[in-house]
Amino acid sequence: MMNTDILIANLSEDVPKVSRHAVARRVGTGLLVGGMVAMIAVTTLLGVRPDLHVAMRGFAFWMKWTYTISLGLGAAFAVTRLARPDTRSLQALWILAVPVLLLAGVCINELARTPPAKWLAMWLGKSWMACPWLVLSLAAPIFVGLLWSFRKMAPTRLRAAGAVAGLAAGAWAATIYCLHCPEVSALFVLTWYSLGIAIAAGLGALIGPRLMRW
Repeated sequence: MMNTDILIANLSEDVPKVSRHAVARRVGTGLLVGGMVAMIAVTTLLGVRPDLHVAMRGFAFWMKWTYTISLGLGAAFAVTRLARPDTRSLQALWILAVPVLLLAGVCINELARTPPAKWLAMWLGKSWMACPWLVLSLAAPIFVGLLWSFRKMAPTRLRAAGAVAGLAAGAWAATIYCLHCPEVSALFVLTWYSLGIAIAAGLGALIGPRLMRW
């Protein structure tokens, strides 16, 4: 009768080696393909802001990109962790709060230098009603790309994986949306960009257990 050690050895004989970077590459591919679809949507449906070359020399544009890219990188790293059947603690995800807190600091400074009568206009900008929903719409193809990435993985924390995938999709969608968005206020970005990203994360948590089940 075959013992357990021999059985395990026989089962693992012909298992091909998998690169330790395979998960990161697959997640990166999903993000890239979804991001390309979102980029096409921005350029063809919304349009790139005509003064982009000028905006890229100013603080406001890089403030937005620093915020969204930081969230996107942190969330993408979290996705690679949750794509594995891992039981390690998720406490390291607190790092995602750092970009939010830093931007909040910029907001406080912005408000201190602006007369209170202008705060409402600074907060709402000209596109507050559309911004979160455009970010959410652009996040959809990126989220689909991440779902494709998960198809050959084995996540066990499906709700957390869905939420982080939605967060990553929302953050990278907001990054691409910056190419169109003319808003310059940190308060606007912290509120309405974050709302779009948060809705994407919430929807990811809601549908993740259904779509990532294996």
